[in-house]
Amino acid sequence: MSNNNESALAAIPGTAFGALKKNWGWLLALGLVSIALGTLGFYRAFAFTLTSVWFFGVLLLVGGMFQLAHAVTCKGWKSMLWHVLIALLYVAAGIDIIADPVRASAVLTLVLAGILIAVGLFRIVMAFQLRGAVEGWYWSLLSGLVSIVLGGMIIARWPDSSLWVIGLFVAIELVFNGWAMIFVALAARKAAQQEPADA
Repeated sequence: MSNNNESALAAIPGTAFGALKKNWGWLLALGLVSIALGTLGFYRAFAFTLTSVWFFGVLLLVGGMFQLAHAVTCKGWKSMLWHVLIALLYVAAGIDIIADPVRASAVLTLVLAGILIAVGLFRIVMAFQLRGAVEGWYWSLLSGLVSIVLGGMIIARWPDSSLWVIGLFVAIELVFNGWAMIFVALAARKAAQQEPADA
């Protein structure tokens, strides 16, 4: 049985990557760019925060305009009025964020801190429910405590924290995403190198 599992696992690398085996270099380059941008973000957190918030505003504005255009073409639909109102709210929110990304980042940072605290509380409750049933239940407890501490730290330094928190989180995401892409690209390269031998 274990031999079957090992042969199945051995077959995965060759089939899981598809065309990526030939184009792994592009994913590797993208990973390196992502790490470079993320590293830059650690030193330019304020600029990253404003850029991220501004981009979020643009997405809301464009999404609202498309939704508004779609609502106008759907005559006779009973929920068209609500569709139009939602679209107008998107457009208004997008314009507001674009007009003042600093104020928008303050609001979003406060919301983010609240979400971290709420998630932390949920994880702690879940940890105590799993205690005795799951061996590593304390990791959920620790994760919950960390989330609450992070949320509390953001609130304690708010609104000053709004100038760098979002940019810092985006930078961290870029770095971790970059490393993930690099490891996938290297695995695809290894699968491509082993392909002739397997054939």
